[in-house]
Amino acid sequence: MANSFVVPTPQGLAEFVGRELAVSDSLEVTQQRIQQFAEATGDRQWIHTDAERAGKESPYGSTIAHGFLTLSLISQMMEQAVRVRGVRLAVNYGLNRVRFPGPVRAGSQIRGRFHLHSVKEVGGAVEAVYGVTVEIEGEQKPCCVAEWIVRYYF
Repeated sequence: MANSFVVPTPQGLAEFVGRELAVSDSLEVTQQRIQQFAEATGDRQWIHTDAERAGKESPYGSTIAHGFLTLSLISQMMEQAVRVRGVRLAVNYGLNRVRFPGPVRAGSQIRGRFHLHSVKEVGGAVEAVYGVTVEIEGEQKPCCVAEWIVRYYF
C-alpha cells in the first residue's frame, strides 16, 4: 500500500491547496469487475462484455472498462491515498468536469493521482475540489481526468 496523505482536520487541507497530495496504489480492472459493473448498470454493450467479439472488432483489441466504472473507482483510490481525519461524514458532492481520454483494457492496472485545487468552508463543512488523473500502467495517456468535489462535515 502506498503511503497515504493524512491531514488531521478538514480545515487543515487549506495549507495544501495547489499541491499534489498523493498517488494511489495500482488496481487491476479485471474482466469480472467489468462484467459486474455491466450487470449492475444494465450497460452490457459488447465492447465491455464480449471478449471474443471485442478481440476481432474493437479498435482496442480487447474488452474495455466502462468510463463510469473507471470514474467510480476514484472513490476507492482516494480512500486508500488521502485520509482526512476529524470528519463526521464525507459526501461526494459532484463533478465539475470529467473526460475519458484513453481506454482501460481488461486486465489493466490503474492508479489515481490527486491534486488539491481549492478548499472553502460551507455551512458546517469543508468543500474540497480535487483534480484527479487516473493513469494506466504502461500508457502515456490517462484514462480519466476529473474535477471532483468532496464535502467533509466535521
